[in-house]
Amino acid sequence: MATRPEILFPLFAELETLGGIGEKTAKALETLGIERPRDLLFWLPHAGVDRMFRASITEVQPGDMATVEIDVVQHRPGRTKTAPYRVEVRDALTAFELVFFHANGVWLGKQLPEGEKRVISGKVESFDGKLQIVHPDYIVSPKDAASIPDFEPVYRLTAGVTGRVIAKGVGEVLTRLPVLKEWIDPELKTRERWPDWHMALRAAHAPEGADDLSPQSPARRRLAYDEFFAHQLTLALARAKVRRSKGRVSVGTGDLQAKVLAALPYVPTSAQTRAVEEISADLASGLRMNRLLQGDVGSGKTLVALLSLLVAVEAGGQGVMMAPTEILARQHLEGLRPLADAAGVVVEILTGRDKGGERRAKLEALAKGDIHILVGTHAVFQKDVEFHDLRLAIVDEQHRFGVSQRMELGAKGQAADVLVMTATPIPRSLALAQYGDMDVSVLDEKPPGRKPIKTVLVSSGRIDEVVERLRRVMTDGAQAYWVCPLVEESEVMDLTAAEERFKHLRAALGEDAVGMVHGQMPPAEKDAAMADFVAGKTKLLVATTVIEVGVDVPNASIMVIERAEHFGLAQLHQLRGRVGRGQAASTCLLMYQPPLTEGGEKRLAVMRDTEDGFVISEADLEMRGAGDVLGTAQSGLPRFWVGDLEHQAGLMAVAQKDARLLLQQDPDLTTPRGHAARVLLWLMRQDEAIRLISVG
Repeated sequence: MATRPEILFPLFAELETLGGIGEKTAKALETLGIERPRDLLFWLPHAGVDRMFRASITEVQPGDMATVEIDVVQHRPGRTKTAPYRVEVRDALTAFELVFFHANGVWLGKQLPEGEKRVISGKVESFDGKLQIVHPDYIVSPKDAASIPDFEPVYRLTAGVTGRVIAKGVGEVLTRLPVLKEWIDPELKTRERWPDWHMALRAAHAPEGADDLSPQSPARRRLAYDEFFAHQLTLALARAKVRRSKGRVSVGTGDLQAKVLAALPYVPTSAQTRAVEEISADLASGLRMNRLLQGDVGSGKTLVALLSLLVAVEAGGQGVMMAPTEILARQHLEGLRPLADAAGVVVEILTGRDKGGERRAKLEALAKGDIHILVGTHAVFQKDVEFHDLRLAIVDEQHRFGVSQRMELGAKGQAADVLVMTATPIPRSLALAQYGDMDVSVLDEKPPGRKPIKTVLVSSGRIDEVVERLRRVMTDGAQAYWVCPLVEESEVMDLTAAEERFKHLRAALGEDAVGMVHGQMPPAEKDAAMADFVAGKTKLLVATTVIEVGVDVPNASIMVIERAEHFGLAQLHQLRGRVGRGQAASTCLLMYQPPLTEGGEKRLAVMRDTEDGFVISEADLEMRGAGDVLGTAQSGLPRFWVGDLEHQAGLMAVAQKDARLLLQQDPDLTTPRGHAARVLLWLMRQDEAIRLISVG
């Protein structure tokens, strides 16, 4: 295994090697994720305090900071122990008071001797019409005035850690900074006017004003770029490793595809055609495919998936399509089967429900090659599932499968190609951060015949009107969903709310007309409730968010989302996508409880004004931040210390291009710039990448 370069040792020493940080403070810093001196470097200030020198405190508004020179006039200790201790002082223009609580008079006498001058800095307040400063932050003699910064950085803190401790620690780490060779492409650095690495860190920790705290300041952009570049280098190394492992050449004849296209009642969109061409080219290249197919709700991913799987079948192999839940797997099967039948292709499903003889028969047919395309859930990962010749694995809703499962699936075939699909439109910067090792095909058009969905905002006070309207359209044969509110993130509460609503709607609309599904139901009951709805036995389906992904009932043309203000934009968009799948004009009612917060109002307005998932995802990123959009805990999105995906999105794309280019020119990172990039990977703790280089 490669070892950390010696030049970085001082940055990876114990925190206690810094002055003023003992065991207790080090423990407290750990709660912020700060474990080594290196981490303090990237713990940048998030705000600043203006401590510019003023002639008088009258130059600022109460509530603002002032730094002034004063004459100490008179001490007035409090009459009782709890009364405040006051010191009368004068600056160049006015008299005011310094106020201290629980004061030590002897100490104050030494700090502020009567008749002498001092420089103080603190927040100016107005009390009973008089100006005062309570507990000044600084009291120094005029000769030490320079020790008060003009603009003081403010760091995020935790219990047991003061701003002074962090500032002192940072100051000490900055004295240890090694001079590192440059890893950024020289042309890029000149064009962006970025400082050297060590200069950027010094500038970021010593802002001279609010502009220096902005994500667009040159020092911060440079440091964010370093992080993004290290991340993209790691992804590019992983991608290069996949590409080095030999793939299969799968070239289709086009015969089966032609039969399917002839059976379609419509012509595919140009986006679908383009995606199929990109995937076919990957399959024919002999390199391992690593592609993401990203398509908005209702953009026709299933057809692209089938046409891609047919390439594998035409080439004499098999394909598998994986879905995260059984409901989704069955739905894929229903979508694929009629088209596959038209081409004479055998499609079968394998889920955790298959047992005994039935399961054995499927596994034998699969191993013999009699099943051409398998649709399945996690059950496909089991050891005894063997293919005759697996060439293409398609994973639906990737964010529910980890990278390791993606690789396991690829290992089922002899170098099978993997295509990942997602219906969650992801802003470009996040897609690059999460899927930067993959090539991306985007479906950005709706297939012909898809009707727009009308979205209306309704206040919850009008619920009776909504129920009345449902009664009318259900009488005419329409079907509808009613999504229950999310209650305080607790499934038990969600359930109670859903059951109450279910009872109320059954009483209003008739017992047989209303069904219900929720996450706590046994799978068989859930499937039965869904089946009744699909078959049209029930007209209204009351649901928690389990219907968010992939349920397809063309006859359902109304979606009611109760307390819509509690849902995220991505979720609302997915839920709305459940209607508008048939011939009827569809409506989505977003029911909210007034008054709305500013954020709630903004979210619902975005939903009302657009159906474009990519526009919605960019708005979501702007409102919530990167971690929340993908749900960082389970999304595999890296944690960036400096990089800010909302405000520095463009840098991620530059970093990806640059990382791929560097590896093209220097695959083993052995040139001077390659060596500098290795040091960067160590500095950014990209152990995964380091392992890939040392193995590679």
